[in-house]
Amino acid sequence: MSPPYIEIANLTVYPVKSMKGITQESAVLTPKGLEHDRRFMVVRADGSFVTQRDMPLMALVDTGFEPGGLLMSRDGFGCIFVPFDGEVGKRIQTRVWKDECETTDQGEDVSNWLTEALESNERLRLVSMARHFVRPQGKPDKLGTDTRTLFADAAPFLVANENSLDQLNQELLSRGQQAVPMNRFRPNIVISGLPAFTEHGHSRLTGTHYALRLCYPCERCVVTTIDQSTGRKNPDWEPYKTLRDINPMPGTKKAPAFGQNAVLGSGAGQTIQLGDRLGAVGD
Repeated sequence: MSPPYIEIANLTVYPVKSMKGITQESAVLTPKGLEHDRRFMVVRADGSFVTQRDMPLMALVDTGFEPGGLLMSRDGFGCIFVPFDGEVGKRIQTRVWKDECETTDQGEDVSNWLTEALESNERLRLVSMARHFVRPQGKPDKLGTDTRTLFADAAPFLVANENSLDQLNQELLSRGQQAVPMNRFRPNIVISGLPAFTEHGHSRLTGTHYALRLCYPCERCVVTTIDQSTGRKNPDWEPYKTLRDINPMPGTKKAPAFGQNAVLGSGAGQTIQLGDRLGAVGD
């Protein structure tokens, strides 16, 4: 049975894939995710993309919106501004997992700053999706053939449940481990009001002016073990191991699940806000 109501408890936009997010009181819903989410991505000279999986220091780079663009900063390394609609740079071919992408380089100044701020031994570059390029959908069977994203791993939205985190933290504490904050899981939308992990049993969340279709559980990786305030990995692989024990991916116990990958069912251009009340539809 559904609870009396479900509420939007947190909204976070991640303008650069794998860097710190920006918590907002409201955000514009688009078919590709919250407005400006995963708009930029870091790549190597060969075009391969970079995330916290192989460069945990990305967790220490702050992002903030400024008029007309994005400000990236890190303590001790200053900051740099990246315009949303700057001059078109050279084209770089890259991919997000198996999805081939055509991207536009954001210039030498940004590259110099990134390489230094991430203490990288190899040259790093910042890219945006090339104008007019449409990224292919790598999971059409789960997300729909018409679903598109920028640089998110697969789905436009990741929806997480406060009570699921609470249950995970209770189990972590019972095992002598430390509790973790929600930022370990980097969701866009956090809800309250559903019992722990029951989000996996719902197919739709409906607000007054929009609806989200919950498609499938999000399989978690090593990023969950990285402290987002220090950039250091937990040597015991927590909370990954505990989460795997209490909430494995359906059909396998080799990996944990946390949150639901989601697409916009309706309401493109509408605003989602903290405190919005939602209804839930079961499978």
